[in-house]
Amino acid sequence: MFKIKTTLTSIAFALSASAAIAGGHGVMVGGAEMVADKNIIENASQSADHTTLVAAVTAADLVETLQGEGPFTVLAPTNAAFDALPEGTVDTLLKPENIETLQTILTCHVVAANAMAADVIKMVGDDGGEHVVGTVGGCQLTAKYDDDKVTFTDENGNAATVTIADVKQSNGVVHVIDTVLLPKN
Repeated sequence: MFKIKTTLTSIAFALSASAAIAGGHGVMVGGAEMVADKNIIENASQSADHTTLVAAVTAADLVETLQGEGPFTVLAPTNAAFDALPEGTVDTLLKPENIETLQTILTCHVVAANAMAADVIKMVGDDGGEHVVGTVGGCQLTAKYDDDKVTFTDENGNAATVTIADVKQSNGVVHVIDTVLLPKN
């Protein structure tokens, strides 16, 4: 329990430092300041690290949803995470005939809650080291906290590490991740 409290203090300090660097308004993601009074789409559209995600959300016709009231917790894969998929995967998913598959993949990155990193860490601790999280897309992700890192593992065993936590939005929170999570094969 002491380690969790110490870590929560460290996370809060790191987030405060990030906010101070960004002028007190938000953290920097992809070279852009994320402003807490903007919604998920408004902020993501400013991040140079999330152009593929924004293109995918647009192709999947999910922009209006993610501009909605929420609250949403979005695990936001970076461009590098999408680039790590097998060659041609992103281009194939962006085709209109694959909209349902793309919607499922993207909504497997969305939780209908406002789950800050401290909330996730507490749930993991309360559940003995891992916590199953249901997503809007019907995926079951396993959250873990180890070595000061929060990870989410999909039902296929793909593990994503949170690289930037607690990016506050007007309609929820974004956690930047380094891997695209996929629905069960």
